[in-house]
Amino acid sequence: MDIAQKLSRPENKPISCIEMHTCGEPTRIVIDGYPNVTGTLLEQRTQALQTHDHIRKRLMLEPRGHYDMYGAVLRPDTELTQLGQAHMGVLFMTNNDYSTMCGHATIALGRFLLDTHDLNTFPRRNDIIWDRESLIADLNIHAPCGLLRLRVPVSPDGRASDPSKPVSFVSVPSFATGLQVPISIGHPWPQLEQKDVPEASVLVDFAYGGAFYAIVDASSLGFMGHLQDVDMQELSKATERLLLSIREQPKLTSYYQHPEEPDLSFLYGVIVTDSVLREGSPVSSAELGVCFFADQQVDRSPTGSGVAAREALAYCKGERGTGSTWSYHSLVSNRDLAPPFVGTIESAGGSPKQVKTAPVHVRVSGQAFYSGFSTFSVEQEDPLGDTGFVFTKLALG
Repeated sequence: MDIAQKLSRPENKPISCIEMHTCGEPTRIVIDGYPNVTGTLLEQRTQALQTHDHIRKRLMLEPRGHYDMYGAVLRPDTELTQLGQAHMGVLFMTNNDYSTMCGHATIALGRFLLDTHDLNTFPRRNDIIWDRESLIADLNIHAPCGLLRLRVPVSPDGRASDPSKPVSFVSVPSFATGLQVPISIGHPWPQLEQKDVPEASVLVDFAYGGAFYAIVDASSLGFMGHLQDVDMQELSKATERLLLSIREQPKLTSYYQHPEEPDLSFLYGVIVTDSVLREGSPVSSAELGVCFFADQQVDRSPTGSGVAAREALAYCKGERGTGSTWSYHSLVSNRDLAPPFVGTIESAGGSPKQVKTAPVHVRVSGQAFYSGFSTFSVEQEDPLGDTGFVFTKLALG
């Protein structure tokens, strides 16, 4: 038996993936080999975590992945696809969990779902409607947080996506839950200790864009230089302690409670912002940010769900109104290695007196590209087939 035959045997559970990136942030799209899960999409998420988490570890962690790998599992059968509201469902995978929303992966999925014509992979591919004049296709994706409405630029015959133009999506209703909330820090990090602040506290905003974020500017954390020049390891330690401090204080849980769905009520990460880009001065209608999410995973992209949360926050603060457009840079796009994400407030609910509690509908746009394809197998004798590991944590015991 040759190697190819051995690795294709059923007991080795081959899993096929399409590899893409959005602003440098990877998306490993599972197109075949993932075990079936049933029920509503949130129930599928729970079932995947409880029953098939070894698959996530296999694909995300070493030796087949890495600490900052990100994945998406296609789910053709959900309650919204059955109702005809969505063309496809999806589960998102991180280094420690199944997240509820992901903008960069949504942008990548928009291109892939337009490009594939395999009805086994995408049964509703022929239901996609595209406009011959604008060359835009409308595509709806059911994420665990809700329905995402995409616009995907297409080729003149409508059979493929146009990689030269950005994909955009309108996210689920986004909203702010707390403005400038003082957070007591039990164990300050060195940069914060150097600041003249009472009882080591940090002012943090909280907002939801399909997932809940604590949003804070770099200087509030004690990093007085520009974000592009900050030591990322030190910043990671600071945000990790900030998250721990928030989660240890029960009174703060109200800032990441979803009004309708308990499964969405958790704090996903911290976004550190800076109005200064690489030229060393503020730039109109643009800002820089670094997102630490899941288990201190660092997003290479500007974070699509984070863009929705930050736009909602700006609206609630009265800094921006409907129709305003803002560019969101990551450290990658800030070096001209990829285009930034663009956020636009399309509409907001409520009356003018309810601005601080209004749900905001944000369109996020960005560009994704293919980077390859892969098939992952496991030999029966391989002890790392269903566990994986994080190399940097092996010395922690």
